[in-house]
Amino acid sequence: MHSAPGLVAILAYDGLCTFEFGIAVEIFGLPRPEFRFPWYEHCIVAVEPGPLRAMGGIRILAEAGLERLAEARTIIVPGWRGWSEPPPTELLQALRLAHGRGARILSICSGVFVPAAAGLLDGRRATTHWRYAQELAARFPLIEVDPDVLYVDAGQVITSAGSAAGIDACLHLVARDFGTQVANTVARRLVTPPQRTGGQAQFIPTPVSRTPRNDLSRVMQWARERLEQPLAVRQLAERAAMSERTFLRRFTEATGMAPKAWLQHERLARARELLESTGLGSERIAELCGYRSAETFRVAFRARVGLPPSTYRERFGRGEPPPAE
Repeated sequence: MHSAPGLVAILAYDGLCTFEFGIAVEIFGLPRPEFRFPWYEHCIVAVEPGPLRAMGGIRILAEAGLERLAEARTIIVPGWRGWSEPPPTELLQALRLAHGRGARILSICSGVFVPAAAGLLDGRRATTHWRYAQELAARFPLIEVDPDVLYVDAGQVITSAGSAAGIDACLHLVARDFGTQVANTVARRLVTPPQRTGGQAQFIPTPVSRTPRNDLSRVMQWARERLEQPLAVRQLAERAAMSERTFLRRFTEATGMAPKAWLQHERLARARELLESTGLGSERIAELCGYRSAETFRVAFRARVGLPPSTYRERFGRGEPPPAE
């Protein structure tokens, strides 16, 4: 049984970034009759008196003011109207108070400048759209700015890169709360691929690979069907009928990830599914996902997911109980 995930407060402000706002409303505010457990409550919180103008000529009348942040378990900052414009003092104070009592804060794109101004990212790693990364680092030198990733989960604060990366960050939070199967179900309803790993590059120098997309897709699918095997880059390159050097370059151009990093991501995604839906023990899961030992698997899983496999299963598992080990 899933516990209620609490209230998600989505900020609205004059000059609202419409796409980022829509991402948050779609993921956290849309009814989910496909799930038989409590979904997020949500409300739109006005940063300032309305009506508020949004990009595209839209006007918004929010249902609540900043006082509602006192009840929120999660606060979404969907962009900001300008990195050079300081957020209102009242908003920063409300965020500090919410953070102090344990609320999660997720920023999309330029929205990172709001928790940064509140001092909530000092001493932490964070990201934003690659166009704003240099300015973020210059204005807030206590933040470790990583301009090369889709999102950063710093525990209580999650920051994401350019607009579409906000989808991945929000799905990541859903996976934290409900597990990957639920997050993937939400992604299917969005008609978007499953949530990408946060370490994937946000800026790919060659957006359209010179290799036809279906060629690499066939190799990737072939590898997914053989994750239990010790796959080498050489094997993948041979399958694609390329030299290893060419394959490495074109795979990275097309996906933003090196083949080894992609394989690790796929293996851990498969491990999550098995932990959630089966009662298989760690030894068997390690074997099915291509790890040399259960201990190697546990170390890799904890490093990427932030939880040991046993704790992950206790939280998200819906299969048979695992056998005694």
